[in-house]
Amino acid sequence: MFPYLQLVALIGLASYTQAAPQTTTTAPATTGVPTISVTTAVASATVPLTNLVPSQAPLPPVQPWCISGQIFCPGYPVRSSCVSALGTNLTSIRQRTQILQTVNLAQVYSDPKTIVDKPTSRNPQQVLADFAKFNLSSVTEGDIVTFEDVDFLGEGLELEGAELPGFNAEPPFLNNITDPLVKAFAQTVNGYWPILARQVNQSALCSIYPDGECESTFIPLNHSFIIPGGRFREQYYWDSFWIIQGLLKSGLNDTVNSTLQDFMDEIRDFGFIPNGGRTYYLDRSQPPLFVHMLYDYVTVTGDTSILERGLPSAETELAWWASNRTLQVTSPYTRQTYSMAHYATVHDPTLPPMTDTEAYALYGEFASGAETGWDFSSRFEANPQLNNLGLRTLNVRNNIPTRLIPFWPELYGTSNATAAANHLQIAADFRAGILDLMWDASKLAFYDFNITSNSRNSIFTAATFYPVWNDIIPDEVLASQENAFGYFAAVNMVMNRYNGTFPVTFVDWTGQQWDAPNAWPPHQYIIIKALEALPANLTTNGLPTPGSGQSTYNLIPAGQLNFTEAQLPGQPYHDEQSVNMTSTGPGSDVNTLNGTVVNGGNATSGEDWAATLIREMANRYVTSTLCSWHATGGSIPGLLPQLPPAQLNLTGSINNTGNMYEKFSNLNVDSSGFGGEYTVQTGFGWTNGVLLWATATYGQLLATPQCPSLAPLVAAESSTSGAVSVRVTASSVGAMGRCPRVVRWIDADIKK
Repeated sequence: MFPYLQLVALIGLASYTQAAPQTTTTAPATTGVPTISVTTAVASATVPLTNLVPSQAPLPPVQPWCISGQIFCPGYPVRSSCVSALGTNLTSIRQRTQILQTVNLAQVYSDPKTIVDKPTSRNPQQVLADFAKFNLSSVTEGDIVTFEDVDFLGEGLELEGAELPGFNAEPPFLNNITDPLVKAFAQTVNGYWPILARQVNQSALCSIYPDGECESTFIPLNHSFIIPGGRFREQYYWDSFWIIQGLLKSGLNDTVNSTLQDFMDEIRDFGFIPNGGRTYYLDRSQPPLFVHMLYDYVTVTGDTSILERGLPSAETELAWWASNRTLQVTSPYTRQTYSMAHYATVHDPTLPPMTDTEAYALYGEFASGAETGWDFSSRFEANPQLNNLGLRTLNVRNNIPTRLIPFWPELYGTSNATAAANHLQIAADFRAGILDLMWDASKLAFYDFNITSNSRNSIFTAATFYPVWNDIIPDEVLASQENAFGYFAAVNMVMNRYNGTFPVTFVDWTGQQWDAPNAWPPHQYIIIKALEALPANLTTNGLPTPGSGQSTYNLIPAGQLNFTEAQLPGQPYHDEQSVNMTSTGPGSDVNTLNGTVVNGGNATSGEDWAATLIREMANRYVTSTLCSWHATGGSIPGLLPQLPPAQLNLTGSINNTGNMYEKFSNLNVDSSGFGGEYTVQTGFGWTNGVLLWATATYGQLLATPQCPSLAPLVAAESSTSGAVSVRVTASSVGAMGRCPRVVRWIDADIKK
């Protein structure tokens, strides 16, 4: 539902009310609260301790979000007024802002997020005094290891396990799932909520600078919430939307309410919802889904009392986006001018340029890329290339994204006619801008609008389905079933051509995590919801089939993907990952079956084409989550035995009990995704949420997943003495694409 429309509807409901090396700390358990283990990283040099730390790069300017004098502020005030405002001397500021860069240059942690998540073990003055003892031209790796061990505590200790009110190990939706294995798996995943539930550990908080005994980047929250998992140990904004979809199916309505209360607290305190629960996220938000969450919560629970606070909070957030992330764009197609939102982390324009002006500009692009949630992707690269070469061409701020739809008029209902009319008009204008700037009627797809080129981009991404998910359906799609299918034809091709789920793009050469072959849980949800949004008169026909000698690629409108069929990423054989299957023609549809696809569920007589794609998408997603979980040690007594050690060794999963990955490979249903600036994470909040939503919604359509056997891979490895490369996973690839030294200071601030 279009954002502004939901805002109108919710206010209507409100009227009814009035009308690495690691150490582990085990947190103590309290009644109803699970015992959780907090694993923290220990500083460890990757080179001899006597080696000098690499030379320093120029520091960026201090950003506006920095708390005065804070140790964890990356940057360096270059104006005397900045120094005066901080009430301290320039030497002290240099010490504070150089700590992060020095530690990251030493690379004593595998993840640059680690240092900024570690509270200090001493008061700030003592930490600064210890750091001031170093001569940065001669400081060694060993010096930094000792400094970290002595002056900093473990990351994540500010949080502890939280009770989940009303948690039910056997939620009622399980009764809607017909397949025994899928039902048991959904019950298992439902049981992961207590593991990811957190609340503030009051005993570990740092007092407000400068009088506290320690300093931390953590933003304390007043209510419990669900974390994504892995390195994402705090609350995150847009992750929470899909987490909430699962929580609502699990009947954990109180936890959803608590999550929304935390977001409303942040809107009250900051005027917007930050990217995540750390002060280094205060320079950016994420896709504005708060009102979407609010609407879903009220719709499911009927609890309109939350609207008394929720609606003013939604208005405040929308005003922030309008003031800080909106610009005027004149269409080259119609000459109409629209107010359109974009992602653009704002920096102080009065600051003089850094020595490396390219690095300063790139810093803003990195931060803006993180605000999109797609950090990083060829979608926002002016010249998509491998790793750093492509990242240096990021052009996020000059793109009007298909994704950004922050307005929801239906929340108002009839309780405030003036506000409702205002939001309806804004929604209509925003809709017109999206259709004018981003919709290509000949290709039947949405593309981001590029301000630099004053034209639409050509990269086809999963974001093409966002507008229809929000009920923005172009006239061309409404004109015929042929066009409606053409808009979704790429989904049909993926189901037939590839083993996994829908990839974020078809660009597979950048090494970035928001490119092929990675497939993300939120996109599977969005595509299915977009299919559901189609009017019934557009979906009465069966699924089209390719002509003689053709493949499902030929059903896609010409030019939509901007790839010839031969240019598309190959689908490797499972037993021989270095060899691709047929790339063109009927033979490329390797997963086509009679009326369905491999791991697409069972064909149903009389099923319309949209229902077929929904069934196949839901089944393929469940298969990807279950098979990758099983391949990493997951098991269900009596239904799914654990794989033998020789097979678990292939995925580095000896003594493991199954991973719920944040992203998957669309090439293998038993593999995680890979690439990007950090190793693949497990947990995982939005993966679990979408899984529970899918099983609860389509439980009667889900068939037993068919996971590929790992036995042939074990045999291949044995026959070549371990020299065979069998798959692409996090364990075999790890983090790809580190930033070069000239922009290494970015690492301390760019997390997600």
